[in-house]
Amino acid sequence: MTSARAVPSKLPSPAHPKYRPDIDGLRAVAVLCVVAFHAFPDMLKGGFIGVDIFFVISGYLISTIIFENLARHTFSFADFYVRRVRRIFPALMLVLTSSLIFGWFFLYPDEYKQLGKHIAAGAGFISNFVFWQESGYFDNVAETKPLLHLWSLGIEEQFYLVWPLMLWLAWKLKLNLLATTLFVAAISFALNINQVHSDAAASFYSPQTRFWELLAGAVLAHVTLERQNRVTPASEAPASLDNARKLGNFLAYAGAVLMALGLLLISKERAFPGWWAVLPTAAAVLVIAAGPQAWLNRVLLSNRVMIWLGLISFPLYLWHWPLLSFVRIITDEKPAPQIVIAAVLTAIALAGCTYQWLEKPIRQGKRTAFSPRVLVGLMAAVGLAGYLCYQQDKLPLKPASRFQAVNEGDIGHGQFHAYKNQLVNLCAQYVQSPIACFQSSRSDLKKIAVVGDSHADHLTVGLAGQLPTRNIVFFDTLGLPLFNSKEGANLLQFVMADKQITNVILSASWYARLGSVSGASSLESELTRVVTQLAAAGKRVFIVDDVPNFSFPPEKCRYPGRWLRAHQCSEKRDHFYRQHSQYFPAFESLQRKTDVQIIKIADYFCNQDVCTMAKDHLLLYRDNNHLNLNGSTYVAQQMLQSKPQLAADE
Repeated sequence: MTSARAVPSKLPSPAHPKYRPDIDGLRAVAVLCVVAFHAFPDMLKGGFIGVDIFFVISGYLISTIIFENLARHTFSFADFYVRRVRRIFPALMLVLTSSLIFGWFFLYPDEYKQLGKHIAAGAGFISNFVFWQESGYFDNVAETKPLLHLWSLGIEEQFYLVWPLMLWLAWKLKLNLLATTLFVAAISFALNINQVHSDAAASFYSPQTRFWELLAGAVLAHVTLERQNRVTPASEAPASLDNARKLGNFLAYAGAVLMALGLLLISKERAFPGWWAVLPTAAAVLVIAAGPQAWLNRVLLSNRVMIWLGLISFPLYLWHWPLLSFVRIITDEKPAPQIVIAAVLTAIALAGCTYQWLEKPIRQGKRTAFSPRVLVGLMAAVGLAGYLCYQQDKLPLKPASRFQAVNEGDIGHGQFHAYKNQLVNLCAQYVQSPIACFQSSRSDLKKIAVVGDSHADHLTVGLAGQLPTRNIVFFDTLGLPLFNSKEGANLLQFVMADKQITNVILSASWYARLGSVSGASSLESELTRVVTQLAAAGKRVFIVDDVPNFSFPPEKCRYPGRWLRAHQCSEKRDHFYRQHSQYFPAFESLQRKTDVQIIKIADYFCNQDVCTMAKDHLLLYRDNNHLNLNGSTYVAQQMLQSKPQLAADE
């Protein structure tokens, strides 16, 4: 056994904090807040601060162990980490393994691939870094990540790796341990404040910006131990004890008020952690500092129900989110309240069983087969299994995708934008504002101009790929391709003046933007003006209607139904064509009055009954209303087949 300093051969047993039932009660409050927030986020918007309360509790208990044993010359890294392994590994391995098995039967391949990655990260206690890297605009929603909650466990374990070593070194160097703790906490808090607005994801997931919450508990641990060492018989006089009880009650009530304020005022819309995290952190510090004899701690937190919930708080934290997340994934929608309640009750039952039959016997050494070395080996095996699941080619038995993979994990966002980024950005030549302007070549090839919003943009890459001998230019009008906006007017004037442009395609999310022109009649008159002036400038004009917008995301349509999940790639055309009918008559009227040509790309996706976002087992959408690279290519092919004059020079 490795000790912190050379000591006599007979060492006293390592010290451990005296059991405080009120701290288990505080754990119960923390886990109930988190579970309530995850189950019904609109009812308890600040419930996620339960994690911050856990941080303070962990910092307090762990630091108490380290401070006491350093003072007694009994600190042992081996003993410290053996206890952490016995405490954390059994329940975590059970949840990770159960998630891996459940996912095999109920998740689609890309979902299972992501789950494998998160299992490997959870087993390695680096989940916070993985989720930090995944945060972004195209990231999957939180509800579809069954192990998202392990980010906090990652931070705690990283604290357990760093903090004992730092304290031991400070002790060896004869530094003041309280001053050292305060110094490190101040640095961590300053980083938190500095990053919460500039890099919210880093501030939330980074251990450097979260350690101050655990160190708040460490400061309390040091102060508490110092106070206990200064207690004298005189200080235990009735008057002193009465004053101590009054102070304890005041601290407990103050902590309860701060905790209530945190639950009421903090929400995910706040810049969190930042200054807002001071509320739950200070609340937890005050409640623990109040001591077990404060009325709130003695009566409310130390009742048998709260103690039991506190004892199972760790497995309950581990179980509740995977159950809620898997329910959300399987139903593909927000589950009914009764289903959510059933999932929470199941999590409580599983947590109770896990604590009673797995965690407690291993921690007490009754299951000798599960030695720390065996537990570490098993955890490594679970992490390896997760990694192999992440490497899909290692699992040939896992059902394959019904549709060809576009770009695993993001339905083709990356591939579409990677292709578009190869186009030439020429915006500065056309307008003096940050509007997207791209063309497929720097050459003087005859040009086809695509003018409109993002529903024109997603046609550009397909046309560029199908017409390598033409220069496809996209102009982003930030709205409808009309003269009624500054951007639209500037770009249309440039299009008319450019002699190299022979064909002009107007496209937009017509229905969504009808309000900007006060309805279909105004749209017709505005388009008449645009078409007339473009034609007068010698341009051939094409108007594209729009692709169907679906009521569901493309993730639902990638794979065939398995077990409880049914795939959905199509829906009745009525929903889309009710919108289509609001603007398309204006196009037909315009066609009768001018030489404009209408391209009905909606017909490429819809028949008489349904519209679909996939063709020949190939997914064509990157979200519910934008094409991916495959979709853009497919539409371009169909457009050129129906309107070959698009590629003509004259």
